[in-house]
Amino acid sequence: MEQRLQSILNKHYGKNLDTATDQQVYTALMLYTKEQLAAMPRTEGKRKLYYVSAEFLIGKLLSNNLINLGLFDEAKELLAKHGHELTAVEEAENEPSLGNGGLGRLAACFLDSIATLNLCGDGAGLNYHDGLFYQKLENNKQKEEKNPWITPESWLTDTGVRFTVPFGGFSLRSVMYDVGVPGYNGRRNSLHLFDVETVDESIIGDGISFDKSDIARNLTLFLYPDDSDEAGRLLRVYQQYFLVSSTAQLILKETRERGGSIEKLHESVAVQINDTHPTMIIPELIRLLTAEGMSMDDAIREVSLTCAYTNHTILAEALEKWPMDFMRKAVPQLVPIIEELDKRAKQVSDDPRVAILDDQDRVYMAHIDIHYGYSVNGVAALHTEILKESELRPFYELYPEKFNNKTNGITFRRWLLHCNQPLAAFIESLIGPGFKKDAAELEKLLAFQNDEEVLHQLRRIKTENKQALARYLKATQGVELNADSIFDIQVKRLHEYKRQQMNALYAIYKYLEIKAGKLPARPITMIFGAKAAPAYTIAKDIIHLILCLSQLIESDPQVSPYLKVVMVENYNVTKAEKLIPACDISEQISLASKEASGTGNMKFMLNGALTLGTRDGANVEIAQLVGEENIYSFGKSSEEVIRLYDEQAYSSAALYDGDEEIARLVDFIIDKKMIRIGDVESLCRLYKEIVSKDWFMTLLDVKEYIQKKEAMLADYEDELTWSRKTLVNIAKAGFFSSDRTIAEYNRDIWHL
Repeated sequence: MEQRLQSILNKHYGKNLDTATDQQVYTALMLYTKEQLAAMPRTEGKRKLYYVSAEFLIGKLLSNNLINLGLFDEAKELLAKHGHELTAVEEAENEPSLGNGGLGRLAACFLDSIATLNLCGDGAGLNYHDGLFYQKLENNKQKEEKNPWITPESWLTDTGVRFTVPFGGFSLRSVMYDVGVPGYNGRRNSLHLFDVETVDESIIGDGISFDKSDIARNLTLFLYPDDSDEAGRLLRVYQQYFLVSSTAQLILKETRERGGSIEKLHESVAVQINDTHPTMIIPELIRLLTAEGMSMDDAIREVSLTCAYTNHTILAEALEKWPMDFMRKAVPQLVPIIEELDKRAKQVSDDPRVAILDDQDRVYMAHIDIHYGYSVNGVAALHTEILKESELRPFYELYPEKFNNKTNGITFRRWLLHCNQPLAAFIESLIGPGFKKDAAELEKLLAFQNDEEVLHQLRRIKTENKQALARYLKATQGVELNADSIFDIQVKRLHEYKRQQMNALYAIYKYLEIKAGKLPARPITMIFGAKAAPAYTIAKDIIHLILCLSQLIESDPQVSPYLKVVMVENYNVTKAEKLIPACDISEQISLASKEASGTGNMKFMLNGALTLGTRDGANVEIAQLVGEENIYSFGKSSEEVIRLYDEQAYSSAALYDGDEEIARLVDFIIDKKMIRIGDVESLCRLYKEIVSKDWFMTLLDVKEYIQKKEAMLADYEDELTWSRKTLVNIAKAGFFSSDRTIAEYNRDIWHL
């Protein structure tokens, strides 16, 4: 390694390891790692998986790839010998802007596990140049800026593969870049990222504004372009078709190269459709197969045996519906096929709830997936049951054999071995290294439940991680944290159903308690990290509320020693890797029945945080694994919530009018102290939303939430009991390894 790194540095910069900057060392190490990746054997198999997703939130790749290649320790020691710290060298890497939240992070974890289990499977996505957006926090508001990440030397490799993608009235050339995906001590797969030859970043104006109609130049600029206008929604259709047409053409090309038969496509290929964004791969494959001479019947049968669908949401608005007019404009070649699929679906059932085309001439993407795929899976046990019992019940009655559950997982290589090296080393000293390959071995930690020295050491490691986070936030945001305080963390997409607004009401409660002289036994640091979609006004109002509270508390000498509210700017994978190991209280407080699974809950649990959560998504399975005494559950059940929606029986106004304590907290949003700091329109709009609408029932659970959080803060002071709970959580986290999830996908769905 040393000789090769010296040679790369000399060739590129005329430097060596002793004289190069961290940035130069990063580039050399990245190029060296790419060479090692390219030399790895590719995973081969009779049947190949294509995991198609709009997002792959892969995070920085250097350390993760070094760990999976078995080179991490060697690289760390070599750099140290020449005066470089690997952590400092990593800072020079740009994080790829290829995803937003859990959906994209899950896809990244899955690619890691597919490669680790030596399964033949590649990812397929788009090569967004500016990702979602870079979040700046200015004047207590979110400001969106472009987030360019691609440098002349990067993990991307131009494969030389090109396709022509036809649209209504024009076509574009698709360029395929690959990012290598090494398994842990395994073989190599790829993430294929399709780009458009004519993309032009210079068309981005103020913030993230650009001409949404100039498809040739804007197609791969941004993930989820603002869809608050028709041009934005149409652009999403262009993007989705560009992804699936490129992928479908690749599938047919590679199937032939591997000696497979197009006529028996399902014997050589499995396609996993990750959420509804890649749905058009079904009609596109049918189009391409009929163009090859197959009959419509045969093409539909083959594609239906090839494609499987993962549902990631219970929210109706997230199940995409596009006007057929958009299809006629953007992808007219798919229109007759979608109409044919709809006609056949209506022959199977005349129930309008399962139609592909509705009476408003809109196409339901999930309905295509369910009728013309062979598997439909939810991503947590509760989520799958809700799909079967309510949200997708008419489909479950039609196709019960298609439905199955695959509870999400995370890769322990990144979310323990890489991001929490002190804890990983301590675990290895106790139970040996087997857990790195088989996460179920973490259960061996249960033997140490009553070992006081082990329990004390867990608290010491947590304190070290809190100190490391404090140093990081001081350096990056100028924020001072007290590492002896309790770190209470909620980091995830900003959405009303995730209820960051309820957590903000707790901050108001605590502020008012301290003002009244009721001081906590220990200071509390409340940390938020979240991006709001640019057009999601109420979500941006919630960010504004949090930032105003942060300023109010910071400027109050009576309160600031005991309470701090922090919003981490531009929350991403890199920041998650610093926040999660430092967390004491993991906030998983979505309205029961609304969070499909969650994966942050798993990462926090693995790193020794205790969950404060509703009985929602995978929280339910965490509680079953660790026992009710090792999790802090609260709130109405999913059955109760679904009943309230069905009967339209929830009234936030009635709760507000009938409960002085609730009214006091909500009223504080528009207290004169807040109005002095904040934007009147924004605060008043949020106040009205909560009082008159509160679609995700914040006020339903807020009092029990406060009560349960107060109980947690008290319990934290009993160090041995708290540490015993954290040890049980770490020991039971093995179930949530994405290796387990992927083994189940393969056993039940892919059969690779």
